[in-house]
Amino acid sequence: MNKAFTRERDDAGDDDDGADAGLPPLPAGGKNYITPQGYARLRTELLALMDDERPKVVETVHWAAKNGDRSENGDYLYGKKRLREIDRRIRFLTKRLEIAEVTDPSVHHGGEQVFFGATVTYADEDGAERTVTIKGIDESESSAGEVSWISPIARTLLRARVGDVLQLVTPAGPHEIEVLEVSYPAPGVAGG
Repeated sequence: MNKAFTRERDDAGDDDDGADAGLPPLPAGGKNYITPQGYARLRTELLALMDDERPKVVETVHWAAKNGDRSENGDYLYGKKRLREIDRRIRFLTKRLEIAEVTDPSVHHGGEQVFFGATVTYADEDGAERTVTIKGIDESESSAGEVSWISPIARTLLRARVGDVLQLVTPAGPHEIEVLEVSYPAPGVAGG
């Protein structure tokens, strides 16, 4: 069979819209809550892809295509693959930003109840303390102590108040946690 009619295994499905299936799905009928800072970060990424990176890659692919044999032209092959990746990310960001529900956590500044955007310190049954910040699905970074609002810990903490003892259901069984502190960014202060 001619090589032109075969596809590399890792390229399969690169052109379809379902390629972001590995990313966290939104709950059925749920909203895509996001902080103003998270929204701005995603929008900045989208604009950079559309205005800067994609045009540069298109130019490279166009130049490489003029160099003849495309089957062994690394600039052309890599460029086409990179264009598919960029286009897939642009589609994903566009969809997510269209349905984003921007929620400013600073409106709860000074409150003791847990809502979206709260930074919560809680203690487990052994007395070990942990602090997490509840963020949007597309903006939370576990390495920074942030959890998605749809995560089990966030769902357990939401609507709780300082001093509440809650049941956190884990694969190892239920565990009691106690809410020790709740804080929000001050109004007008850029955060996270």
